Amino acid sequence: MITESGRVVAMAGDQIWVQTIRASACQSCSARSGCGQRALAAVSSGRANQVLVDNTLGARVGDEVEVGLDEQSLLRASVALYGLPLVLMLFGSLLGHGVSESSDLAAILGALAGLGLGFGVVRRWQSGAGDRYQPHLVRVNTIASSTYQ
Repeated sequence: MITESGRVVAMAGDQIWVQTIRASACQSCSARSGCGQRALAAVSSGRANQVLVDNTLGARVGDEVEVGLDEQSLLRASVALYGLPLVLMLFGSLLGHGVSESSDLAAILGALAGLGLGFGVVRRWQSGAGDRYQPHLVRVNTIASSTYQ
């Protein structure tokens, strides 16, 4: 299981928002000057680094929590999200090139159609996957509310 520490920043019914990237971690990282996560966190005031998780362990705002995701779920989702659209893009390009007597425009249009189809298939698959690919709470470290800023 892949885990990440974070802090509960808000509650939304039976779910909590967990902020997972801390600025102190960015300061000590050797890739800080070229990291997209740091730039995204700076622009969005940390909101882009938040994940919505079911509150199965009774966490409250200010609590330090650990969220986890199964490695196999992450691997399957990554292959589906990146691999399938690229494979369909390549197949569409080859199909467009072969059908149109070696026309570059047809190959480009076929590639775009394959890429769009790939993203559509992944989106449909993801919407039917349920919460299998969602992170979940692993542990809660309750912090006194006076220490939360």
